Amino acid sequence: MQPSYILLLIAVYFITLILISWLTGKNSDNSTFFKANRQSPWYVVAFGMIGASLSGVTFISVPGWVEASQFSYMQVVLGYVVGYAVIGLVLLPLYYRMNLTSIYTYLEDRFGNYSYKTGASFFLLSRVVGASFRLFLVANVLQIILFDTLGIPFWATVIMTILLIWLYTFRSGIKTIVYTDTLQTLCMLIAVGVSIYYVSEDLGIQGGNLISHISNSELSKMFFFDDVKSADYFWKQFISGAFIAIVMTGLDQDMMQKNLTCRNLGDAQKNMFWFTIVLVFVNLFFMALGVLLTEYARANGIDAAKDDLFPVIATSGELGFGIAVFFILGLIAAAYSSADSALTSLTTSFSIDILDIEKRYAPKKQETVRKIIHVGVSIVLILVIIAFKYIIRDESVIAKLFVFAGYTYGPLLGLYSFGLFTKMQVRDKLVPIVAILSPVLTYFISMNSLVWFGFEFGFFVLILNGLLTFLGLVLLRR
Repeated sequence: MQPSYILLLIAVYFITLILISWLTGKNSDNSTFFKANRQSPWYVVAFGMIGASLSGVTFISVPGWVEASQFSYMQVVLGYVVGYAVIGLVLLPLYYRMNLTSIYTYLEDRFGNYSYKTGASFFLLSRVVGASFRLFLVANVLQIILFDTLGIPFWATVIMTILLIWLYTFRSGIKTIVYTDTLQTLCMLIAVGVSIYYVSEDLGIQGGNLISHISNSELSKMFFFDDVKSADYFWKQFISGAFIAIVMTGLDQDMMQKNLTCRNLGDAQKNMFWFTIVLVFVNLFFMALGVLLTEYARANGIDAAKDDLFPVIATSGELGFGIAVFFILGLIAAAYSSADSALTSLTTSFSIDILDIEKRYAPKKQETVRKIIHVGVSIVLILVIIAFKYIIRDESVIAKLFVFAGYTYGPLLGLYSFGLFTKMQVRDKLVPIVAILSPVLTYFISMNSLVWFGFEFGFFVLILNGLLTFLGLVLLRR
């Protein structure tokens, strides 16, 4: 695919996003930026959250996982359903009852200021690392297929990318994100649908036979009950999926900020219900695509696997111009639907949780401070992404940093579980110590679990981390 076509595609895409920002940004203030004035239609939020939950990592990686792990990831996705039910029935009523802007304000009300700052700080750390890593992966792909050809260095690509995101989010924040996420979700789903069509056509699979072909494939095995020690064991993945959904959606300011823009609790719960159903089918589509891509690679002698599988086949030109166009469009949408909401949620959390701008500044001053923070967060993301490229050159280390970001959700799970399911009070000043020690202990236990227990934790590290935090809080009870 010619670089000029890719550049034109990116330009049209961002012009559309900036137009949406202009249309949604009239008469904006901090309430608009943080809560969208609580006027978002629930169905728009539900559809847009699909794109936010499917990052560039998912877009590239899930189809590539199928060859090695078949459809085992669906066990995690089915666990998500339970987790989202807990969010809709337990967490959303709590957040709406307390009329929260930042969900971590609950921790201040329940335990005290130190617990509150600890929860918010762990979110900020995990979201900065996680969002930067996702954007780094996609920026690398774009660098290889486009910007290297144009002679543009990686650092300039990153700065330009974050600047474009800042341009369409700085006025209305979450209000704009709700609508841009809808466009980005649509682009991703079209990209997956078009890719399935092109690959299945090339393999000679007729539309009516597609479902039976995939279901009969050796790659589509979904449930694994054989080896309890395996990371793919059903109950291990199912239970982990439930907790991952609770923590990485229900206790994540990025994801919940969108839910809190709905008009009322009932709308937010409808949003969560339909979002859950659609997400299950979308993940099935991604894995079905993985089956087709794997078969195509085997049939055509293509030496590509895992994260390289989808990009190599889509951009090779063998399947035509259309699949390449929609792959690039889907990749951009997947990357920026995650990055733009991260930028907005980080700005919100730092403004409300760390600086307390609603308490410390007059209304007119609050908007100025928020805009300064928005610029500051943009700069931090730029520096972290560039560090991944030029300072931490070992890709395995970068991947481990992303995994480490997942460890930071464990203390949030422990704090909220303790707050919701007990009536005990704790020594608030000592909570940060427990929150730091828990992920450290979890890491060492996880690294040695196979030797010590003959058991591979896999996604269970999140539950272990939360449990250690919970037990630590029990020790701190007053």
